[in-house]
Amino acid sequence: MIRNQMSKSKKNTDEVLESHQKLLKLHEELRKSKKTKWDRVLPFEELLFDRWEKAKFLKAGKKSSIYHSSHIFGKVKIGKNTWVGPFTILDGSGGTIKIGDYCSISSGVQIYTHDTVKWSLTGGKTEFEKGNVTIGDNCYVGPNVIISKGVKIGKGCIIGANSFVNRNITQKSIVYGIPGKKVGSVKITGKKISLEYL
Repeated sequence: MIRNQMSKSKKNTDEVLESHQKLLKLHEELRKSKKTKWDRVLPFEELLFDRWEKAKFLKAGKKSSIYHSSHIFGKVKIGKNTWVGPFTILDGSGGTIKIGDYCSISSGVQIYTHDTVKWSLTGGKTEFEKGNVTIGDNCYVGPNVIISKGVKIGKGCIIGANSFVNRNITQKSIVYGIPGKKVGSVKITGKKISLEYL
């Protein structure tokens, strides 16, 4: 009986090792392919899953892509040709998040439609505060930006890296800081773009 158990255990170990070798081989092939095609080296899970398929599954507009490591909750609507980068959180569990066409949502961006500040402070006596978030077309949201509930960002804005946006932003604004404040404007004439700072 002990010999049978040892035999089964060795067989299981061999199967695990064989599966591991197959995974390593798959990883090697996918990594080489991605490096050759896109000059990128990504974590294994990003090699396994297609960003465009994820966007299609979420009914985003044509040619949009959403990284596998992006966490998406609740009601999130994404326009066409929009890029949602890695390690992002789009939390539409307290309202709707609408992101327009031709937007870049950089790595580490967090967008929320609710907060639990007053709920926590009152020991649960107050409800969660909720509000929709809208980001207009042609916006660039820099790395690690946090956008709070109820915020509307107009078309053609730049939100600088590490900013905290807790108020509405008018179109073609350049915003930086904690909290985010307007520091300039985007001027577009035909194909020419100029960034004018205050």
